[in-house]
Amino acid sequence: MTSMPKPLIDKHLPRNGLDLTVRDYEGVMSTLCAGCGHDSVTAALVQAFWELDLPPESAAKVSGIGCSSKTTAYFMGQSHGINTVHGRMPSVATGANAVNGDLHYIGISGDGDSLSIGFGQFAHAIRRNLNMLYVIENNGVYGLTKGQFSASADRGSKSKKGIPHDQTPIDPCVQALTLGAGFVARSFSGDKAQLVPLIKAGLRHKGFALIDIISPCVTFNDHAGSTKSYAHTYKYYHPLVHTDFVAEAEAIEGEYAQTGVIDVTLHDGGQVRFRKVDDDYDPRDRGQALNTLFESSQVDEIPTGLLYLDDSLPDMHATNGLPERPLNRVPHDELCPGSAALPKLMARYR
Repeated sequence: MTSMPKPLIDKHLPRNGLDLTVRDYEGVMSTLCAGCGHDSVTAALVQAFWELDLPPESAAKVSGIGCSSKTTAYFMGQSHGINTVHGRMPSVATGANAVNGDLHYIGISGDGDSLSIGFGQFAHAIRRNLNMLYVIENNGVYGLTKGQFSASADRGSKSKKGIPHDQTPIDPCVQALTLGAGFVARSFSGDKAQLVPLIKAGLRHKGFALIDIISPCVTFNDHAGSTKSYAHTYKYYHPLVHTDFVAEAEAIEGEYAQTGVIDVTLHDGGQVRFRKVDDDYDPRDRGQALNTLFESSQVDEIPTGLLYLDDSLPDMHATNGLPERPLNRVPHDELCPGSAALPKLMARYR
């Protein structure tokens, strides 16, 4: 992938407590399709870190493979970061976190990356209560490999060829709740007013924090019958030769009240329905959270907001008694005590 740096024009922008503007939390220019919901997620991440007065260098960004995994290049260019192989982001994040828990870990993944090849790793990161913000940019398709259904695609959703999906979808929020996650949330990429506070809360949560973000694909879900799209159709293309072209499309945004349902109309005329949780919803009741997700799925609604919170769970460091001092700050003579220390160490396992 090729990218270009953004021009730094921040003379008149407000500054946070670190005397930084939002431009200091940005990365390179996005190469995603115009109107992609993932870019809205990037903007929300930038805003959240800026509002929290967190130094960009205090973060570690980890991702796998997919359109979503490119997001890490587009925010906080001064942060630590690594793109791993497909589905293996959680294990790399676990290793990095084990040796340096002082950083703010942000895992950016997709529904294909986390719910198919990486499903097992996703589950164990939750089970270990790894201290990280885990963002799933959920669009129901494999965007880098021509839009096949992913494991989160809804039953009955149609492909671009009109073929309906007939398999049961995997709901990452349901999985996180059943595996014991202490922070589970869902949002819509077009609702920045809701998404930014959720990201801020997830960054501050001690332990595994999941935010599943419905982030429409503007290229491979741009047809009637899709349940996770707002894109134009290919009727605007003029196929002179066999090639691909992505028509420019504006991102769809929407704000809605705490009560009631919002119907988001897609470019193709289809709709996605969102409902925020009610005022009397108890986010500390795991059973209610699961029941809410089940009932909503029966009426084709997508509940958003903070679905569940338990801040009393010990994270991976506390459970395993890991040292507070990061390994990169341990002197060499402590890390390598010499061959004389080996017999004493081995004696502990006899």
